[in-house]
Amino acid sequence: MLKARSKKALLLGGVAVLIVMGGLAWRTLDMRSSSEEPAAEEVAERGEGDTVEGFIPLSEEQARAAGIQVVSIMRGGGAEARLSGRVVPMVDARAMVSSAVNGRVERILVAPGQVVRIGQPLAVLVSGEAAGLRAEADAARAAAIAAEQSHERDEDLADIGVVARREAEISHAQAASAQAMARAAQARVAAAGAPSASGRFNVSSPIAGVVTSVQVGPGGFVAQGGVVAEVADPARVEMVFNAPPAVAARVRVSSRLRVDTPEGQIDAVVTGVAVGAGQETGAAVIRARAVGVAQPPVGSAVTGSVLADGASNGALTVPSEAVQMVDGATVVFVQTGEGFRAQPVLAGRQAGGATEILRGLTGTEKVAAANAFLLKAEMAKGEAEHGH
Repeated sequence: MLKARSKKALLLGGVAVLIVMGGLAWRTLDMRSSSEEPAAEEVAERGEGDTVEGFIPLSEEQARAAGIQVVSIMRGGGAEARLSGRVVPMVDARAMVSSAVNGRVERILVAPGQVVRIGQPLAVLVSGEAAGLRAEADAARAAAIAAEQSHERDEDLADIGVVARREAEISHAQAASAQAMARAAQARVAAAGAPSASGRFNVSSPIAGVVTSVQVGPGGFVAQGGVVAEVADPARVEMVFNAPPAVAARVRVSSRLRVDTPEGQIDAVVTGVAVGAGQETGAAVIRARAVGVAQPPVGSAVTGSVLADGASNGALTVPSEAVQMVDGATVVFVQTGEGFRAQPVLAGRQAGGATEILRGLTGTEKVAAANAFLLKAEMAKGEAEHGH
């Protein structure tokens, strides 16, 4: 009987211990859960390590290193035309430096590739014709001095009544005529390069730039108007495209172009349209300059894409490679100060490598074009890591 009671007491004691231990365990789990909640809220506030969904942090240097090209958004809903062109110096940035008179080349002072300033001598010529111009100028100046002195004497004599006042008036007119002749002769001398009495003069560059070619050598003869050297300013260049007149007639100054160059794709703006420039071929000429980047080197072959209507209120367009599909949504990657943001858009028709954007952009953004798929892959990679 005593043994039965002892076993019963032990059994009740064990149950009590289990109840107490179970209560402590639940209390411990509850405390752990309540202590973990603030940490989860803090993580949410931090945005999982400062990573925002749909945003890829990437500096401009990193983007360039990855080959990601950033372009401006084009505006205009018309058909896109592809134009072939070439990079050339601007009209006032190129000089064909010639001799104003016949002459023999005595010295060449520059070589192709040399940088020159405005007024720097390129060559020294000797010319009998130039010597004759200088002699005429000297004689005309001497005649003007003599006529002026004669006029002063007649004025003095007229004042004391030795000669008639009319004589003084005639000598005054002769002096004025002689001075005019002297000025004209001096102008001819200046136009000929200001030759010395022996006919030696310099042929100088009218612009600053780089000597691109030298057409003559020492001992050679240069006819009047003959080219001695060519000078161009490599910093002042433009792209010139040939276009059908029907296309050029619908392109406006300030229209945007997307240009493919040997170095990659760039944005450009139309600076001039000459519909009747190519009279022999019937082609028009469209001139443009790069925007936001260095101008391509002179001589480069380029291809431009332009919307032919030039309408400022047309649809927005981006390169087709800028449009990406992410989780079933159409997006473009818009450049921000810290990286790229995936911007959902409504895409329209495609033509000539460009896609219309009907909704989602304002037109002031810059978007990733070439290699934009790398940003898509990076975003997918980040989401996968976040999922784990």
